[in-house]
Amino acid sequence: MNTDTGSKVKSLIESALGEEFVFPHLQIHYLTAPLRPYTLSGGLDQNVWFDRLQLRDDSPEQYESISEMAGKLSQFISNEIEEGIPPNKIVLGGMSMGGAMSLHLGYTFHPELAGIFCMSSFLNQKSKVYESLSKSSKQLPHLFMAHGDADTAVPISWGRATFDKITDFGVKGVFHSFPQVKHDLYKDEILILKQWIMDLIPPDELN
Repeated sequence: MNTDTGSKVKSLIESALGEEFVFPHLQIHYLTAPLRPYTLSGGLDQNVWFDRLQLRDDSPEQYESISEMAGKLSQFISNEIEEGIPPNKIVLGGMSMGGAMSLHLGYTFHPELAGIFCMSSFLNQKSKVYESLSKSSKQLPHLFMAHGDADTAVPISWGRATFDKITDFGVKGVFHSFPQVKHDLYKDEILILKQWIMDLIPPDELN
């Protein structure tokens, strides 16, 4: 998931890799954030998963918009499960805001999923995710986070702080930093993510 359309994200990934991003045993769905008024765009409609009043990690979450979108995305996940995909064989993730939305879904609404990945993402310092984690005693999705150290849109310090807070609650995870990488998709980052997914859900587990 991302703030761009699903088809654009697919193209960006394949352009960075120089080949298709595919798995021998898993389906990939590229979801598109709906058009909605976005405060950071002066209230104009934009493809975003939720609203933000400021792009700062110390600003309050606009949780009403997050919860509303989580309900809609939960229906998509429920449909996949009804089609026969076990929840512990589902991995959810995205870049930037898409990654943040995935963190909310995985650690507040769907802790039964296998894993969550985030590229260049962060949570607000007082995010509801941390409140949910503080009350959870269940096995939680594994976490993959990656961030470029030259990212000026979302500083790597925000991503690292998010990772540290989540894993402090016992979540198993890995954090990868990439030198001189900005707020963008990077080939090595995608390749490491692909291997992480393969290790998390090996092909022989689905035979």
